[in-house]
Amino acid sequence: MLTFVLWLLLLVFCWPLALLALVLYPLVWLLLLPFRLLGLAVEGVFELLRGIILLPARVLRGRPVA
Repeated sequence: MLTFVLWLLLLVFCWPLALLALVLYPLVWLLLLPFRLLGLAVEGVFELLRGIILLPARVLRGRPVA
């Protein structure tokens, strides 16, 4: 909502820049999409490695006694 209000203020004060931002935003989003997917894949690999490295500690720790 705040982003929309800021865009409306930009539209009032500098309408060519606001229209340019409106046109370029989807293009920039499409260009950055592969990097987001790559970041998601790298994060998944790091979580897998973390799980593999911490598995012996989890196994040796055992169940907590209530």
